[in-house]
Amino acid sequence: MEQLPDNLIAETFTKHEKCLTDEEKQQLITQNNRLVPEFKANQLELNAQRNWDLFYKRNETRFFKDRRWTTREFEELLSESGNTQKTLFEVGCGVGNLIFPLIEENHNNYFYYACDFSPRAVEFVKSNPFYDSTKMKAFQCDITTDVVFEHIPEGSLDIVTMIFVLSAIHPDKFLKVVQNLWRLLKPGGVILFRDYGLYDMAQLRFKPGHKIGENLYMRQDGTRSYYFAERELSDLFSNHGFEVVNNSYVHRRTINPKENIDVPRIFIQGKFKKLATTD
Repeated sequence: MEQLPDNLIAETFTKHEKCLTDEEKQQLITQNNRLVPEFKANQLELNAQRNWDLFYKRNETRFFKDRRWTTREFEELLSESGNTQKTLFEVGCGVGNLIFPLIEENHNNYFYYACDFSPRAVEFVKSNPFYDSTKMKAFQCDITTDVVFEHIPEGSLDIVTMIFVLSAIHPDKFLKVVQNLWRLLKPGGVILFRDYGLYDMAQLRFKPGHKIGENLYMRQDGTRSYYFAERELSDLFSNHGFEVVNNSYVHRRTINPKENIDVPRIFIQGKFKKLATTD
């Protein structure tokens, strides 16, 4: 999700999963009636980059709004400017909806790295008027591979942001992503995380034929979305060299009476700090 709309009902944070109604439980059961065939699921993985590139070809820079809410949620992005420059890496930068507002509003003294799976998205970043190669470096990269180390030195980052990114990656590759980010961060460096939470409205609305596996779904455009449980996410990071500073479900509603819309959403938000050594 993107910039919070004016008709937002205040967000609440909790460790507890949503209690499903009988109707919602039935919706999840119905999804299992027809799963995405294994061959098609494999093709989605093979064509993942192509599908995201087509997404940006269709939508260009129009789809996502600037994420100006991030400085409210993550105080690290508001660090005072000083002589010592810090480094921030946005994984899955899209067209720059997180980084450019930070640069425009001059919130901090960072050098920015930004990568995206889609080459077309990276080109949009580089064509932005705020792009300055002396202050940032944007590059195409699959974060589940070691290619990222060709662009960023190990142990050099202060902050990594992952905002609605990990959910687009196959769960089999989550561990590799976490391991790569651990290698890139300095000891004490942090990952700022927000993504889709378990039983989000979008998950419940998928029809049969869209479910790939447990909490993993295919959208109409061929991109994928995973929905995270709080304990699952905590274990993913805490078992692989990170302290869980915080990690909670984010419950919010958006209401638009003119459109007769009352939409509950569930996200998950966390902060994970790199420990000096792993077990």
